[in-house]
Amino acid sequence: MNLSLIISIAKSLLLARWKQTLVAAIGVTFSITMFITLLSFMTGLNDLLDGLILNRTPHVRLYNDIKPSEHQPINMDTAYSGGHNFIQSIKSGNSRQEIYNSATIMRTLNNDTRVAGYAPKIITQVFFNDGSIDISGVVNGIDVEAETRLFHFADYIIAGNAADISRQANSIVLGKGLADKLLVNIGDVVQVTTAKGELFPLKVVGYFQSGLQELDKVQSYASIATVQKLMGKPGNFITDIQIKLTNLEIAPPVAKEYASLFNVDAEDIQTANSQFETGSSIRTLISYAVGITLLIVAGFGIYNILNMMIYEKMDSIAILKATGFSGRDVKRIFIVIAISIGFFGGLVGLLFGFGLSYGIDQIPFNTASLPTIKTYPINYNPMFYVIGSSFSLITTYMAGWFPSRKASKVDPVVIIRGK
Repeated sequence: MNLSLIISIAKSLLLARWKQTLVAAIGVTFSITMFITLLSFMTGLNDLLDGLILNRTPHVRLYNDIKPSEHQPINMDTAYSGGHNFIQSIKSGNSRQEIYNSATIMRTLNNDTRVAGYAPKIITQVFFNDGSIDISGVVNGIDVEAETRLFHFADYIIAGNAADISRQANSIVLGKGLADKLLVNIGDVVQVTTAKGELFPLKVVGYFQSGLQELDKVQSYASIATVQKLMGKPGNFITDIQIKLTNLEIAPPVAKEYASLFNVDAEDIQTANSQFETGSSIRTLISYAVGITLLIVAGFGIYNILNMMIYEKMDSIAILKATGFSGRDVKRIFIVIAISIGFFGGLVGLLFGFGLSYGIDQIPFNTASLPTIKTYPINYNPMFYVIGSSFSLITTYMAGWFPSRKASKVDPVVIIRGK
């Protein structure tokens, strides 16, 4: 049968019961709107939380962990080789925190195509002197340019300039929580006591706020050269090498490879943040589940409306079949009706979903722990719109297929005789 004729008949049936058609289309529109808005907001929130943790975490971290020696002297004595040796109160060995031959390691990383970049780092424990009270903290010696390029360090500076710690000797950027504890302002000098008991003055040139309050109460940042001077170490002293890879998924095998190749400890991002990654995946899964449920509910609404339409149009269906329309043609008519509802309702839903997401994106979101965030986070991923439109068509097709199958089996003789 001519496709244009089938479409014309479907249009007539749609307009004949336009209120029911409108209700079905509104159901699809509402479902798609909430699907797009929910996913955009939830994934935007996930991206925000990921940014707080994952953007500041290297894909692979190279370091030397302090741990007891695996080879105790008694186990190397041949006199005791035939027995079981039980050793208590094992102390950490003379393992060095410094990464040995760090310059060679960094040259090797430069030639590895899997590596997007790396940032050397020194981490040391200190005490910040506040009158008669010593506040424990951590000073991170960083390469500011590499740290900003790979880990967005400058984005978390809420006062001052990140580059000042490399421009000014003996300068430091304090975590906002730590600065509040010490009651210091930019330009003030803080006294720092090293683990060896040496007193060292550092000038405050900025505040850092990561959004993790407990972290901001202990963390501070200075240049690598300043921290080397603070610790009394030479210019090649490095305790950490933070690596960003071109592909996050290969971090675990690359970490194992580097640990064996460079004879250091290596930690991949999946191991370091396994709980956080699980929570993010679950939130995204819940968002998809709720959105798809809304679409399925809308599909049942269309199914019920088409069922009612078939019962009300039994005589029209009988006349169509009596005038030469086959069961397949009748089936196509009602599938066209269902897909039309899904298409136009879904199209309006996509527009409303984008508009509602944009509206949420303009709502102010001010919190002291996240100073760089000004509005609620929204993710405008085009894939959400593709998934929403696809599901609207698939759901409405399935909702129309079962009633159309019933309509195709109508016997015109029985219907006309009953009339």
